[in-house]
Amino acid sequence: MPATDLDLLIAAARAAGQVATGFSGPTAKRWDKDAGAGPVTEADLAVDRLLRERLTGERPDYGWLSEETPDTADRLDRARVFIVDPIDGTRSFIDGSATWAHSLAVAEHGQITAAVVFLPLKDKLYAAAAGQGAFLNGKPIKASAPVGISGATMLAARPVYDPVHWRDRQVPVMERHHRPSLAYRLSLVAEGRFDAMLTLRPSWEWDIAAGALILQEAGARTTDRSGAPLRFNNPHPQVNGVLAAHGTLHSALVERLAPWPG
Repeated sequence: MPATDLDLLIAAARAAGQVATGFSGPTAKRWDKDAGAGPVTEADLAVDRLLRERLTGERPDYGWLSEETPDTADRLDRARVFIVDPIDGTRSFIDGSATWAHSLAVAEHGQITAAVVFLPLKDKLYAAAAGQGAFLNGKPIKASAPVGISGATMLAARPVYDPVHWRDRQVPVMERHHRPSLAYRLSLVAEGRFDAMLTLRPSWEWDIAAGALILQEAGARTTDRSGAPLRFNNPHPQVNGVLAAHGTLHSALVERLAPWPG
């Protein structure tokens, strides 16, 4: 019997971890991408090659979207697409931190159906398939359900708390935390360790696709910054920021955010 897409993603993520940990982040060859898009290392490229060969080799009819592969319009004609970030949190990888992840997902007609976020140095593998729940290292996880904003824990970068982003320039009083990997932030909310995550900048699909399903299956809502549903495999593979939290807290945060000027 052929492996399910989730089985395939789990095996590929573990193989990616073996490749990535074969490099030392601080000593790996690195380059800066054009247009200030951040750094890339030889480890990112090696993982990208492995994942593309392994995943599309098993599913040749699926499209491919990866941070480290030049994009083509071919994926737009495919019913199913792999959406991959070989190393989410490359700067953390370079710094020798453990908070970087492999983010792998399958989108079908714009919706994520299978997802894995794997942190090799923490031995944390988050996984989900549509309608089947979310898991961390094989054990079910569930998002927290705080009553309101006050005292809730938020994963977000410092610019999110600029008063300009909030109605009446009133920033909610929340316990502030941060992790560099967007995929890890989403997964931590799914795990229930934090109550919400928010990024207001346009977000690349490969950073959030896997985490979005894991959160959904853990009982949270994941939308763009305005509260609109996320859709994937867009011609330009970005979404308008990301807000993730349990339904009650999610609604409260949407109401408090200033209208998006775009």
